Amino acid sequence: MLKGKTAVITGSTRGIGLSTAVKFLENNANVVICGSKQESTQKALAKLKETFPEDRLYGIWPDLADYNAIEKAFNDVKNRFGSLDILVNNAGMASYSSIFTMEVSEFEKIIDLNVNAVFYCSKAAAIIMRERQQGVILNTSSMVSLYGQPTGCGYPASKFAVNGLTKSLARELAPYGIRVNAVAPGVTNTDMFANLPDDMKARTIKTIPLGRAGEAEDIANAFLFLASDNASYISGTILSVDGVART
Repeated sequence: MLKGKTAVITGSTRGIGLSTAVKFLENNANVVICGSKQESTQKALAKLKETFPEDRLYGIWPDLADYNAIEKAFNDVKNRFGSLDILVNNAGMASYSSIFTMEVSEFEKIIDLNVNAVFYCSKAAAIIMRERQQGVILNTSSMVSLYGQPTGCGYPASKFAVNGLTKSLARELAPYGIRVNAVAPGVTNTDMFANLPDDMKARTIKTIPLGRAGEAEDIANAFLFLASDNASYISGTILSVDGVART
Protein backbone atom coordinates (compact mmCIF):
# COMPACT_ATOMS: atom_id res chain seq x y z
CA MET A 1 0.00 0.00 0.00
CA LEU A 2 2.94 2.37 0.56
CA LYS A 3 5.56 1.03 -1.87
CA GLY A 4 8.11 3.68 -2.77
CA LYS A 5 6.88 6.11 -0.11
CA THR A 6 9.06 7.57 2.63
CA ALA A 7 7.48 8.17 6.03
CA VAL A 8 8.76 10.04 9.07
CA ILE A 9 7.03 9.00 12.31
CA THR A 10 7.70 11.03 15.44
CA GLY A 11 7.45 9.30 18.78
CA SER A 12 8.07 5.96 17.07
CA THR A 13 10.44 4.17 19.44
CA ARG A 14 7.57 2.40 21.23
CA GLY A 15 3.80 2.07 21.51
CA ILE A 16 1.53 3.37 18.77
CA GLY A 17 4.42 4.99 16.89
CA LEU A 18 6.49 1.80 16.74
CA SER A 19 3.46 -0.26 15.73
CA THR A 20 2.77 2.24 12.95
CA ALA A 21 6.38 1.96 11.80
CA VAL A 22 6.02 -1.83 11.59
CA LYS A 23 2.75 -1.54 9.68
CA PHE A 24 4.29 0.90 7.18
CA LEU A 25 7.36 -1.33 6.72
CA GLU A 26 5.11 -4.33 6.11
CA ASN A 27 3.57 -2.27 3.32
CA ASN A 28 6.94 -1.52 1.70
CA ALA A 29 7.49 2.06 2.83
CA ASN A 30 10.84 3.56 3.76
CA VAL A 31 10.47 4.43 7.44
CA VAL A 32 12.31 7.05 9.46
CA ILE A 33 12.17 6.44 13.20
CA CYS A 34 12.11 9.78 15.02
CA GLY A 35 12.76 9.56 18.74
CA SER A 36 13.54 11.96 21.53
CA LYS A 37 17.00 10.47 22.16
CA GLN A 38 19.70 8.86 20.07
CA GLU A 39 19.85 5.82 22.34
CA SER A 40 16.14 4.96 22.18
CA THR A 41 16.02 5.65 18.44
CA GLN A 42 18.93 3.33 17.70
CA LYS A 43 17.47 0.65 19.97
CA ALA A 44 14.19 0.74 18.01
CA LEU A 45 16.08 0.65 14.72
CA ALA A 46 18.08 -2.39 15.82
CA LYS A 47 14.87 -4.21 16.70
CA LEU A 48 13.26 -3.39 13.35
CA LYS A 49 16.36 -4.38 11.38
CA GLU A 50 15.94 -7.93 12.68
CA THR A 51 12.90 -8.20 10.41
CA PHE A 52 13.06 -5.50 7.76
CA PRO A 53 15.72 -4.43 5.19
CA GLU A 54 18.23 -2.00 6.59
CA ASP A 55 18.13 0.16 3.47
CA ARG A 56 14.46 1.03 4.17
CA LEU A 57 15.18 2.24 7.70
CA TYR A 58 16.71 5.41 9.06
CA GLY A 59 16.75 7.18 12.41
CA ILE A 60 16.68 10.82 13.49
CA TRP A 61 16.36 12.47 16.89
CA PRO A 62 15.99 16.24 16.43
CA ASP A 63 14.84 18.47 19.27
CA LEU A 64 11.14 18.87 18.46
CA ALA A 65 11.16 22.24 20.21
CA ASP A 66 13.70 23.53 17.66
CA TYR A 67 12.32 24.21 14.17
CA ASN A 68 15.78 24.57 12.63
CA ALA A 69 16.80 21.14 13.94
CA ILE A 70 13.64 19.60 12.50
CA GLU A 71 14.15 21.29 9.14
CA LYS A 72 17.72 19.96 8.92
CA ALA A 73 16.68 16.43 9.92
CA PHE A 74 13.83 16.34 7.39
CA ASN A 75 16.11 17.60 4.63
CA ASP A 76 18.54 14.81 5.53
CA VAL A 77 15.66 12.35 5.03
CA LYS A 78 14.87 13.87 1.65
CA ASN A 79 18.51 13.65 0.57
CA ARG A 80 18.73 10.01 1.68
CA PHE A 81 15.51 8.70 0.15
CA GLY A 82 14.73 11.31 -2.50
CA SER A 83 11.46 12.41 -0.95
CA LEU A 84 9.44 12.81 2.22
CA ASP A 85 5.95 11.59 1.38
CA ILE A 86 4.29 10.91 4.75
CA LEU A 87 4.63 12.57 8.14
CA VAL A 88 3.00 11.08 11.23
CA ASN A 89 3.04 13.54 14.13
CA ASN A 90 2.76 11.03 16.95
CA ALA A 91 5.11 12.35 19.66
CA GLY A 92 3.22 13.62 22.67
CA MET A 93 2.79 13.60 26.42
CA ALA A 94 -0.14 13.52 28.82
CA SER A 95 -0.83 14.77 32.32
CA TYR A 96 -3.60 14.19 34.84
CA SER A 97 -2.74 17.02 37.23
CA SER A 98 -5.60 19.08 38.61
CA ILE A 99 -5.73 22.73 37.63
CA PHE A 100 -5.06 23.46 41.32
CA THR A 101 -1.79 21.53 41.31
CA MET A 102 -0.59 21.78 37.70
CA GLU A 103 2.46 24.01 37.42
CA VAL A 104 2.49 26.57 34.60
CA SER A 105 5.70 24.95 33.35
CA GLU A 106 3.92 21.57 33.10
CA PHE A 107 1.15 23.04 30.96
CA GLU A 108 3.69 24.78 28.74
CA LYS A 109 5.68 21.56 28.29
CA ILE A 110 2.55 19.75 27.09
CA ILE A 111 1.75 22.51 24.60
CA ASP A 112 5.36 22.60 23.36
CA LEU A 113 5.41 18.91 22.45
CA ASN A 114 1.76 18.25 21.58
CA VAL A 115 1.06 21.44 19.61
CA ASN A 116 4.16 23.48 18.75
CA ALA A 117 6.10 20.42 17.58
CA VAL A 118 3.19 19.36 15.37
CA PHE A 119 3.28 22.77 13.71
CA TYR A 120 7.07 22.75 13.34
CA CYS A 121 7.16 19.26 11.83
CA SER A 122 4.18 19.95 9.56
CA LYS A 123 5.76 23.15 8.27
CA ALA A 124 9.11 21.50 7.53
CA ALA A 125 7.44 18.52 5.84
CA ALA A 126 4.98 20.63 3.84
CA ILE A 127 7.81 22.68 2.32
CA ILE A 128 9.39 19.47 1.03
CA MET A 129 6.07 17.94 -0.09
CA ARG A 130 5.12 21.08 -1.99
CA GLU A 131 8.04 20.51 -4.37
CA ARG A 132 6.38 17.33 -5.68
CA GLN A 133 2.81 18.59 -5.23
CA GLN A 134 1.88 15.60 -3.09
CA GLY A 135 2.12 14.32 0.45
CA VAL A 136 0.28 13.17 3.55
CA ILE A 137 0.42 14.63 7.05
CA LEU A 138 -1.20 12.61 9.83
CA ASN A 139 -1.62 13.71 13.43
CA THR A 140 -2.31 11.76 16.60
CA SER A 141 -5.29 13.32 18.34
CA SER A 142 -7.31 11.70 21.13
CA MET A 143 -10.87 10.90 22.13
CA VAL A 144 -10.45 13.51 24.90
CA SER A 145 -10.10 16.18 22.20
CA LEU A 146 -13.81 15.64 21.61
CA TYR A 147 -15.04 15.14 25.17
CA GLY A 148 -12.41 16.52 27.56
CA GLN A 149 -11.32 14.66 30.68
CA PRO A 150 -11.95 15.12 34.43
CA THR A 151 -8.41 16.35 35.24
CA GLY A 152 -5.29 17.23 33.33
CA CYS A 153 -6.75 19.97 31.14
CA GLY A 154 -3.46 20.52 29.30
CA TYR A 155 -3.69 17.26 27.36
CA PRO A 156 -7.22 17.64 25.93
CA ALA A 157 -6.50 21.32 25.25
CA SER A 158 -3.46 20.32 23.22
CA LYS A 159 -5.45 17.73 21.28
CA PHE A 160 -8.24 20.23 20.57
CA ALA A 161 -5.45 22.34 19.04
CA VAL A 162 -4.21 19.37 17.00
CA ASN A 163 -7.71 18.99 15.57
CA GLY A 164 -7.74 22.65 14.63
CA LEU A 165 -4.36 22.38 12.93
CA THR A 166 -5.52 19.28 11.09
CA LYS A 167 -8.66 20.86 9.68
CA SER A 168 -7.01 24.19 8.85
CA LEU A 169 -3.90 22.71 7.23
CA ALA A 170 -6.10 20.34 5.22
CA ARG A 171 -7.73 23.37 3.61
CA GLU A 172 -4.49 25.33 3.22
CA LEU A 173 -2.40 22.52 1.76
CA ALA A 174 -5.03 20.91 -0.51
CA PRO A 175 -3.99 23.04 -3.53
CA TYR A 176 -0.51 21.49 -3.24
CA GLY A 177 -1.82 17.92 -3.27
CA ILE A 178 -1.12 17.45 0.44
CA ARG A 179 -3.74 15.66 2.53
CA VAL A 180 -3.97 16.23 6.29
CA ASN A 181 -5.91 14.00 8.67
CA ALA A 182 -5.82 12.88 12.30
CA VAL A 183 -6.51 9.69 14.21
CA ALA A 184 -8.18 10.05 17.61
CA PRO A 185 -7.45 6.90 19.64
CA GLY A 186 -9.57 5.86 22.56
CA VAL A 187 -8.27 3.76 25.43
CA THR A 188 -5.32 1.83 24.02
CA ASN A 189 -3.06 -0.84 25.50
CA THR A 190 0.13 1.20 25.72
CA ASP A 191 2.53 1.66 28.63
CA MET A 192 0.40 4.51 29.95
CA PHE A 193 -2.71 2.32 30.23
CA ALA A 194 -0.79 -0.73 31.46
CA ASN A 195 0.53 1.24 34.43
CA LEU A 196 -2.95 2.09 35.72
CA PRO A 197 -4.34 0.11 38.69
CA ASP A 198 -6.27 -3.00 37.62
CA ASP A 199 -9.56 -1.73 39.08
CA MET A 200 -9.25 1.53 37.15
CA LYS A 201 -8.54 -0.36 33.92
CA ALA A 202 -11.57 -2.58 34.49
CA ARG A 203 -13.86 0.41 35.13
CA THR A 204 -12.56 2.12 32.01
CA ILE A 205 -13.13 -0.90 29.77
CA LYS A 206 -16.73 -1.15 31.03
CA THR A 207 -17.42 2.21 29.37
CA ILE A 208 -16.40 0.87 25.93
CA PRO A 209 -19.28 -0.76 23.98
CA LEU A 210 -16.91 -3.10 22.11
CA GLY A 211 -15.78 -4.41 25.49
CA ARG A 212 -12.04 -4.05 25.21
CA ALA A 213 -9.22 -1.57 25.06
CA GLY A 214 -7.72 -0.89 21.68
CA GLU A 215 -4.37 -2.28 20.62
CA ALA A 216 -1.55 -0.25 19.12
CA GLU A 217 -2.09 -2.17 15.88
CA ASP A 218 -5.69 -0.90 15.71
CA ILE A 219 -4.37 2.66 15.61
CA ALA A 220 -1.58 1.74 13.21
CA ASN A 221 -4.15 0.27 10.80
CA ALA A 222 -5.98 3.61 10.76
CA PHE A 223 -2.75 5.46 10.01
CA LEU A 224 -1.95 3.00 7.23
CA PHE A 225 -5.34 3.54 5.58
CA LEU A 226 -5.11 7.33 5.78
CA ALA A 227 -1.53 7.30 4.49
CA SER A 228 -2.41 5.15 1.49
CA ASP A 229 -3.99 6.00 -1.84
CA ASN A 230 -7.13 4.24 -0.58
CA ALA A 231 -7.79 7.50 1.29
CA SER A 232 -6.90 9.77 -1.63
CA TYR A 233 -10.17 11.73 -1.34
CA ILE A 234 -10.11 12.10 2.45
CA SER A 235 -8.65 15.21 4.07
CA GLY A 236 -9.48 17.28 7.13
CA THR A 237 -10.94 14.27 8.96
CA ILE A 238 -10.51 13.34 12.62
CA LEU A 239 -10.94 9.56 12.58
CA SER A 240 -12.06 8.16 15.93
CA VAL A 241 -10.66 4.72 16.73
CA ASP A 242 -12.14 4.18 20.17
CA GLY A 243 -14.52 1.19 20.25
CA VAL A 244 -17.35 3.75 20.45
CA ALA A 245 -15.88 4.93 23.74
CA ARG A 246 -17.57 7.97 25.23
CA THR A 247 -17.00 9.82 28.49
